Amino acid sequence: MQNFQIDEIASNVAEKSYSRESWQGGYKSLTEELDYWVDDIEGEIPADLNGTLFRNGPGLLDINGKNIHHPFDGDGMISRITFTNGRAHYRNCFVKTKAYLEEQKAGKILYRGVFGTQKPGGWLANAFDFNLKNIANTNVIYWGGKLLALWEAAEPHKLDPRTLETLGKEYFDGVLSEGEAFAAHPRFDPSCEQDNGEPCLVNFSIKPGLSTTITIFELDTKGNIVRKNAHSVPGFAFIHDFAITKNYCIFFQNPVAFNPIPFALGMRGAGECIKFQPNQPTKVIIIPRNIQNNSDKNKVQILETQSGFVFHHTNAFEKDDEIIIDSICYEALPEVEPESDFRETNFEALKPGQLWRFHLNLENNTVSKELIENRCCEFPCVHPEKVGRDYRYLYMGAGHAAEGNAPLQAFEKVDLATGEKQIWSAAPHGFASEPNFVPRNREGDEDDGWLLGLVYDSTHHRSDVVIFDAKELNKGPIARLHLKNHIPYGLHGNFVNDVFVDV
Repeated sequence: MQNFQIDEIASNVAEKSYSRESWQGGYKSLTEELDYWVDDIEGEIPADLNGTLFRNGPGLLDINGKNIHHPFDGDGMISRITFTNGRAHYRNCFVKTKAYLEEQKAGKILYRGVFGTQKPGGWLANAFDFNLKNIANTNVIYWGGKLLALWEAAEPHKLDPRTLETLGKEYFDGVLSEGEAFAAHPRFDPSCEQDNGEPCLVNFSIKPGLSTTITIFELDTKGNIVRKNAHSVPGFAFIHDFAITKNYCIFFQNPVAFNPIPFALGMRGAGECIKFQPNQPTKVIIIPRNIQNNSDKNKVQILETQSGFVFHHTNAFEKDDEIIIDSICYEALPEVEPESDFRETNFEALKPGQLWRFHLNLENNTVSKELIENRCCEFPCVHPEKVGRDYRYLYMGAGHAAEGNAPLQAFEKVDLATGEKQIWSAAPHGFASEPNFVPRNREGDEDDGWLLGLVYDSTHHRSDVVIFDAKELNKGPIARLHLKNHIPYGLHGNFVNDVFVDV
């Protein structure tokens, strides 16, 4: 079966833009919790850039010197970068989950991790132990006056936005039950038709099995869950992200199978029991957002496209009889092996993620696709007012080279109208993260604003906060803030206009 990939293996690329040793430094734990004003700055922070960038990711890659098996098993650490009156402040804090506190007190691993981290003692110590820890390490959002650390397999943790102190788990006034999942990739609808044009937050949860239950949540601006609908779809689903339009939620059901026996017997983590099925199609699940009764649930459509794997979507919108969705696609799921070491990843042996556009025809139930960006890329973002709407510009982390697979070392801007692409690279010693677009004025041009990102500087073992004029990304940062510490490679975060430090 034809798949997404059309690129050659990266070993055909003549010269690498990085060394593995340099890249590995970003996967060292940060054990300190810090609080300081940034005073080492190249360039100038824009005077009208005011607000807070929250980031989340695994801060601990070991427990008392014992390495975890995969970074996705690392305890969540929130970094907060505040911009106010031309200055910047940094603070970080671990999410003090119950499991984090227990393991720190014990000085050893006490819990199994989803992606292969095991308790000491071999399979006998891990067999039939299904008590996985909520690591709260994937995303952080500020919505309805609440700062929430998200991990997609369980409920959120609520934090104090000023101190980053962990306040406990968040159940949204009992709408969420104990242990119920609340995914780590919400979408922020800038103008929800069901809420008279007010913004709303849309999120989901997955309960996999022989059939999978997808539950969709919609929250008003006060942080209340005002709509919750569950839908059953055939087969096992492993879904990290989704996209929304004004009227639909769109999920890509990647072709994978789950064998629970090695996990139950304590031989493997749950994530190591997921296997990609290259001869099966990728299914596209389209669920209406405006569900009034049970008959509306029958309007769910499931389309099929070629085999491939999608972690992240850029955006989606409706046009005539189609939904158009732009996504980062891989030829296959990079599987986690029991004896592997993620620090020794052989990038050259893997195919890169690439940006594709899918046309979902709701009238004839067909899917067509086209390649937008051949370059290795991940973590796309758009103007917040364009979520679920037709849009022109997107930003993402990218590889330094135009071909092949490698760590992210660059930021890229794509103009979907003209095809123009702008690149700024931190190679050979810098490694990039997910960017965040911050509009200067929500009524201005779509690319009128700043692009914020974190770059791990392997030469100085520290992280830099880089600020770009989003119109002219290729001219490089207008300001580069050298932090006193490194931030281990993170996952997701969000910018809000609120300031949580005293000037």
